[in-house]
Amino acid sequence: MSARMHLSPAQDAHPRSPGEEQFALAAEVLALLGDRTRLALLHALADGEADVTSLTERCGAARPAVSQHLARLRLAGLVSTRKEGRRVIYSLRDGHLRRVVDEALNLADHRLSGRPAHD
Repeated sequence: MSARMHLSPAQDAHPRSPGEEQFALAAEVLALLGDRTRLALLHALADGEADVTSLTERCGAARPAVSQHLARLRLAGLVSTRKEGRRVIYSLRDGHLRRVVDEALNLADHRLSGRPAHD
């Protein structure tokens, strides 16, 4: 059985051969997702906008760490911010990131359960 059998169908595949710039940027995004706290923050933001206080509660990390991770995600262009009075509200930049986070967590579910990762 080929490993390719467990990948998404061809219609979901990247439409053309990626260049060096695409590989570099994709690697940068995946490196940012490689941190447990950042992944938890992005998963929480997939449900909608949130401020640092609610994200701290949902992620179980210390507030200063959450703030630093959010700053990195914002600088990388993965999350957006807006002001609401004195609060800063965070949101995901686009749906592509939500799907990447969902796929990573689905893969983790399959690996933990011992089931093959079928679509």
